[in-house]
Amino acid sequence: MLFTFLNHQWLGFWRSRGKGGSIALQIVMGILILYILACALIAGLAFEELIRKFFPGKDIASVFNGAILYYFAIEFLMRLQLQELPTLSIVPYLHLNIPKNKLVTFLNVRALFSAFNILPVFLFFPFCATYIHDTNGVLTELLFMLSIFSLTIFNNYLALYVKRLSTASTIFVFSGLFLLLSFGTLEYLKVFSISDLSNRVFAQLATHPAIGTIFPILAFVMFRINASYLKNNLYIEGLSRGEKKKSATDYPFLNKFGEAGTLAALEIKLILRNKRSKSTASKGLLFILYGFLFYKKELINKDEFGMILFAATFMTGNMILLYGQFMFGWQSAEFDGLMASKTSIKNFIKSKFLLFSISSTVLTLIISLYGLISWKILLVQFTAYFYSIGIASVLVLYFATRNYKYIDLSKGSSFNWQGVGASSMLMSLPVFLLPFVIYIPLSYFFNPYLGLSGVAIFGLAGLFSRTFWVDFLVKEFNKRKYQIAEGFRERS
Repeated sequence: MLFTFLNHQWLGFWRSRGKGGSIALQIVMGILILYILACALIAGLAFEELIRKFFPGKDIASVFNGAILYYFAIEFLMRLQLQELPTLSIVPYLHLNIPKNKLVTFLNVRALFSAFNILPVFLFFPFCATYIHDTNGVLTELLFMLSIFSLTIFNNYLALYVKRLSTASTIFVFSGLFLLLSFGTLEYLKVFSISDLSNRVFAQLATHPAIGTIFPILAFVMFRINASYLKNNLYIEGLSRGEKKKSATDYPFLNKFGEAGTLAALEIKLILRNKRSKSTASKGLLFILYGFLFYKKELINKDEFGMILFAATFMTGNMILLYGQFMFGWQSAEFDGLMASKTSIKNFIKSKFLLFSISSTVLTLIISLYGLISWKILLVQFTAYFYSIGIASVLVLYFATRNYKYIDLSKGSSFNWQGVGASSMLMSLPVFLLPFVIYIPLSYFFNPYLGLSGVAIFGLAGLFSRTFWVDFLVKEFNKRKYQIAEGFRERS
């Protein structure tokens, strides 16, 4: 039965209408994956020399041991964004007399066909076969390989399980983000270190081989948990990634904004119910972890806010940029009907601004947790917040009137360039560069705090003059609405 399912997948691919574009994309992705695997193999073979070069004087085994869990923690976050759920492929079989266990087995086996599951083999196994084999013997070498492979399988099914839970419950998403931020903060403040934990665990594995059995057990338990969840939710509504109607999708607080509020509420429903929009929005949530990369204590202590402002602008406004670059494309399937309806274009534009303001406010409140590191971070973040809702939103909507690309909402956003045009690629430059046009001169000739004040005032000026910008964007939209409609009709 497993081979029958796989054969059906193969036939479905070759019989699909758009197989030409799919083959071209698969070839490009295959070349990219081969390149990444080749780089991983080279790095794995040169691991010992790389450690000596970048960590002079440190024990080679300690550095390698400390990197293992760190790698899998980062890989897990990448899987959440890039690894697709292979669930919809079994929908045509649900009404047939096929045991659930066989369908679940097929889904779990198909989930193993991922480049993420091959990469650790190329990256870590060469070091195990050389350095660990020479220093600790064959048994320890094999246990290290078994542990790394087991962690790969554990990550594979944990990521799938978390993605399925997150699509079923928004509360789970925010709880997970809070947990990630908490661990990131502890790591940043050096209260807890994944690297130290990893080093202790794998150092013990070298001296106590029995510890190596823990990882296969964890992988098997995670496999069983994932399989059990699938078996209990093996129906169309459960496999549609949470895209079901709920009575709680009305948003009373938007009623006071009139028609613009109603349109914003409809767009929120669109985001939550469609694969492409939901995956795009979820990326924006993961990018709030950027603060741990850019919020360096030495920069904060010296009042050097340049890189901090860049990160804050991206974190407070990433939803504006990621989702907003396709702003009118999200309605591309019903755009002709929208133009023929009584919907006011002015309220249509206002609803976009309202959606941007809500998303940026929510993101700013979440990343306010970085204020635990320093109050100066809060100052920079609220400066970026005012800029995002006052200026960045205007720029993004302006460029959106020049994007005529159709978007299929049923497809994911990972490695999907549908809807990406020249305007969407160029818009990030002015959005990110404009704050520094104000900040750098004021910071250089006066002080950094005056530079932040200048950016904040600039953003507030855009916010208080929003009526003017709405009218301006309505005119721009009306100039190009027929070009936009014509572009949306070309769905290839």
